[in-house]
Amino acid sequence: MEVYALVGASGTGKSHRALWVAKERNIEYIIDDGLLIRGNEIIAGKSAKREKTRIGSIKTAVFTSDDHAFEVAQQLKLRNAKSILILGTSDNMVKRIAKRLGLNKIDKTIYIEEISSKFEIQQALNTRRSEGKHVIPVPTLELKKDFSGFMLDPLNILRRKGIGDYESLGEKSVVRPTFSYLGKYTISDYTLYQLVEHIVLKEEGVAKLGRFRAETSESGISLNIEFVLYYGYNIPELFKKLKAKIIEEIERITSINIDSIVLIAKSLVVKPKSKAN
Repeated sequence: MEVYALVGASGTGKSHRALWVAKERNIEYIIDDGLLIRGNEIIAGKSAKREKTRIGSIKTAVFTSDDHAFEVAQQLKLRNAKSILILGTSDNMVKRIAKRLGLNKIDKTIYIEEISSKFEIQQALNTRRSEGKHVIPVPTLELKKDFSGFMLDPLNILRRKGIGDYESLGEKSVVRPTFSYLGKYTISDYTLYQLVEHIVLKEEGVAKLGRFRAETSESGISLNIEFVLYYGYNIPELFKKLKAKIIEEIERITSINIDSIVLIAKSLVVKPKSKAN
């Protein structure tokens, strides 16, 4: 296997440039912050950006956990990977990652200064320091299950092929991790309740919400919701529709993952007849 490394200080734009480097050199796989990536898909691993602390993030990024390292190494072996690009903040870091994954020595090291101008690097550093933004070279939807912070922007990466002609290289996600010094991103239970209420009261068959409970974990939230329903509607079909809409809208509006959702029919009431004109 050909092993490449992309080295640069934290916040200098390595993840932003990774797709370009892989495309230019026909590199199949990317190792970035604990994830094994191919194209627009996360193949294995877990994101260092999911950790609550910087120390935890570093440990994940260098595959300190044997289970983590084994999972990624196995996928590379099963897929008969021919080439890989490892991202790191130093030569020692990429060498350590390669060793943890059972890879050969680094065949070629590319430094961020070779592919980005001083101005571009400084811009990336300023953005990291002032806004706490990080880039992960996969689409937001692909990343959701592996990330616990704040999704900021999904972006499409294009490369100019000619005048007025662009080639799509893939997508990336701009995120703000939980451990960002800018603080944590939280949404109150009452705000979630208001969002759910706004979503479900648009549906025929729902009279009002009853008891509402939200439990938060590292991977997302679990919702337990009671309903007062109108008599005469097919409850399983109604709940199936409501569950899909709640999950879709909550994740779209807040970028918070929903681990589970339980809907309970607390009581039935007769729908009032509309008055004749």
